[in-house]
Amino acid sequence: MADSLLFNPRTYDPAHFDPETRRLLRATVDWFEERGKRKLLEDYRTRAWLADFLAFAAKEGLFATFLTPASAAAGHEGRRWDTARIAALNEILGFYGLDYWYAWQVTILGLGPVWQSDNAAARARAAELLTQGEVFAFGLSERTHGADIYSTDMLLEPDGDGGFLATGSKYYIGNGNAAGLVSVFGRRTDVEGPDGYVFFAADSRHPAYGLVQNVVDSSKYVSEFRLERYPVAAEDVLHTGRAAFDAALNTVNVGKFNLCTASIGICEHAMYEAVTHARNRVLYGRPVTAFPHVRRELADAYVRLVGMKLFSDRAVDYFRSAGPEDRRYLLFNPMTKMKVTTEGEKVIDLMWDVIAAKGFEKDTYFANAAVEIRGLPKLEGTVHVNLALILKFMRNHLLEPVEYPAVPTRLDAADDDFLFRQGPARGLGSVRFHDWRPAFDAYAEVPNVARFREQADALCEFVATIAPDEAQSRDLDFLLSVGQLFALVVHGQLILEQARLTDLDRDVLDELFSVLVRDFSGHAVELHGKDSATGAQQAWALGAVRRPVVDEARAARVWERVEALSGAYEMAP
Repeated sequence: MADSLLFNPRTYDPAHFDPETRRLLRATVDWFEERGKRKLLEDYRTRAWLADFLAFAAKEGLFATFLTPASAAAGHEGRRWDTARIAALNEILGFYGLDYWYAWQVTILGLGPVWQSDNAAARARAAELLTQGEVFAFGLSERTHGADIYSTDMLLEPDGDGGFLATGSKYYIGNGNAAGLVSVFGRRTDVEGPDGYVFFAADSRHPAYGLVQNVVDSSKYVSEFRLERYPVAAEDVLHTGRAAFDAALNTVNVGKFNLCTASIGICEHAMYEAVTHARNRVLYGRPVTAFPHVRRELADAYVRLVGMKLFSDRAVDYFRSAGPEDRRYLLFNPMTKMKVTTEGEKVIDLMWDVIAAKGFEKDTYFANAAVEIRGLPKLEGTVHVNLALILKFMRNHLLEPVEYPAVPTRLDAADDDFLFRQGPARGLGSVRFHDWRPAFDAYAEVPNVARFREQADALCEFVATIAPDEAQSRDLDFLLSVGQLFALVVHGQLILEQARLTDLDRDVLDELFSVLVRDFSGHAVELHGKDSATGAQQAWALGAVRRPVVDEARAARVWERVEALSGAYEMAP
């Protein structure tokens, strides 16, 4: 029996979406299944460019339908920027391979500065390129400076006719080999400071655009390219000054959300393989799944994966309901990027401990998953960068809640236009949040939710009474431990909100929170050992350690769900 909590191509029917979205999502699944596992793995090993997938996407109008905002749709019915269905496609593409997801993801990034621009000609050009099936690229990072956009060496020299000649290199730019439009960040040579920033549109096929190399050994084309006196006309300019800087950061806000659902898709495919292998392998006269440690590891992997899905689904609702007066998504977004993707690594590692050498075999999806899952926490900002960002919201979230209207499940066919008018990328300290406690109160009778609530309340006491002092606030190593504790509370909150909306099985929820209790205790012990922790903070840390509530009957019922994944799905050969 298929598990309703996990994506399964055999039973997938996204009936909650409009008919055209439903058709396109199902058509994408069918294309991969008809193509088969052998071809999927062969292309991964030979690092083949994704021409056949992009041809399919062009024929179906997949990218044009999903990535054209309604304001640029020019009468094409069904075209809109809808985060719910974008998340669904992320999961499908991750399920079949991160290379496919990556070409789509960097197209989203490349479109960000365009859809935020007031340049009508550039917007119309982008919409037409999408209709033609073209991909896009985001020219921000540089080899020397990384994503330090303050230090860009892409220089634009005025040409005397209202345009510029751009010279410089970009590094780590996905789709840079094929993009019909590359959104490139640079600075003017005749203007000092932030007023000199420029975002402009370039074409990878132009003679002044030089493709240097693919910097990774992969089907993903992560390019280095160089512009040499590339002509930038006035109609190619997307943003200037501070608006160009804001467009860069706001584009990343939109794009990094996609990493969580890609991670979920990878883990789901790998889980079917891992459980099926373990259930059917016999050691010492017993199935591998008869060993208690194996059951624990696979059950932990399963509930962590369910938690990833619950959190990400609920975060979609806040993204889609955001506006100038509700910017809660600015916390939940780095959470999806940092927390969900690192949970994905844990899920793969738990399963790999069980299947061991099988996870290296060339005819498995798992071998690919074990490599690709590592990249997601490291794209669009490292875990440390996103943890530091999350910390900016901690006091307001934990201690100073305000009232907001309830946010419903957002699966409606609406255009998420606010994402392209987010405004200045500052003022994070002023973002306020609704009270996190009611989500926990609703499940107060679930033993491990109650146990975790004790730890969350303890963290509030920590922040209110022994928060990091001025010196500790400069000790990023110490702060990151605090950030991990806070992230767990936010993670648990949205999981519980989504559990309520979907009537999640109580056994699964209890088992999931037993894992979160252990995680909180582990990070508390880590904080206790930090060099700069004060005596009071050390005592608090040990006092926050809790043992999960053990229930063997509950664990057995959850194990039955995990064991039922054996044979539930195998990709067509």
